[in-house]
Amino acid sequence: MSDAAQLTITEVRAAAEAVKAAIDRHLQAVSSSTEPGDPVVVHAYEELAAAAIAYDQILYEVYDEVTPFEIPGDESGTGYQGPEQPEAISVLIRRDYLIADPKRLRAQAERVDEALTPGGGGESEVTAAIGVLFGEYEPDEIAARAEEFGLEEGDSTLWVSATDPAEPGEWLPEPFEGADPELLICRFDVSEVYDDELDD
Repeated sequence: MSDAAQLTITEVRAAAEAVKAAIDRHLQAVSSSTEPGDPVVVHAYEELAAAAIAYDQILYEVYDEVTPFEIPGDESGTGYQGPEQPEAISVLIRRDYLIADPKRLRAQAERVDEALTPGGGGESEVTAAIGVLFGEYEPDEIAARAEEFGLEEGDSTLWVSATDPAEPGEWLPEPFEGADPELLICRFDVSEVYDDELDD
């Protein structure tokens, strides 16, 4: 057996071991969780999904075989058809929030922008507060502090796709048009639907 073939088989075994370890971490997180939407469980789920996808891909490349596992959100049909070494990637993120506490949302925005009318209300005041907060804070910080900002997290998804290098400003007029499933490298979904399935 050539060194290259041996290395490839070693990579398959390493990917399989990564799945086993991710299963153990996920089970530990689930069995230790005391609250719905536990971020530790969510993180363990995402790690397990990524490990399973990686194993499935290398198993197919080396042995022309696949696993029986279906990862929620990995519904790209034919799978990744892009280049093995993409020159660039695009990260597309969607996070949904319910405005659970408009007063808290306003109060947080007033701390940032004194031009907002203190204690203001109404639909336009809420949209102004949203603009202020999302202009001041990074999306990841808002996600981490959602409750503090009067928001309640809903479903979210993150897509990483291969793409061609773009010129500055080239795609800004239509930034989310034409996401190609065949260029999707990985995808991570967070939803109460999956929590309900685990409970069932």
